[in-house]
Amino acid sequence: MATMGVELTFVDTNILIYANVPILTENVTARFRLDELVALGAPLWISRQILREYLASLTRIQSFTSPITPAALTVDIRRFERQFEIAEDGPAVTMHLLDLLNQIPMGGKQVHDANIVATMIAHGLKRLLTHHVADFRRFSAWIDVIPMIPIP
Repeated sequence: MATMGVELTFVDTNILIYANVPILTENVTARFRLDELVALGAPLWISRQILREYLASLTRIQSFTSPITPAALTVDIRRFERQFEIAEDGPAVTMHLLDLLNQIPMGGKQVHDANIVATMIAHGLKRLLTHHVADFRRFSAWIDVIPMIPIP
């Protein structure tokens, strides 16, 4: 695991959810980590996939909340588009995704994580801030995973 710094950092969907749903116990930690990166001057990145995952997660019933209205989520998405750099999808992302699929055994929902990594590779991003560190261990040859909760 790497330490925090001013390097380009990709932000996973779970961080956005935790940072933007105040009733979650992880809210303070996620907000602190994002604020810490901003204070260090680290450029923060997301992708259109992250925006879609945010919408998909918060428009369905969760254990922590009822579905959030599309109007409220639209406000969030527009704010994210101003707050973060957007790594767009395209042929280079698909090429890297196919390379990853041919190098690492995976399938099903793991392909979504692989697409995040492919997007990062295509845009020259090495660091991923996530709460789901274990989901990205298989990609350690390509990216550094920054845990939401610092490891002592």
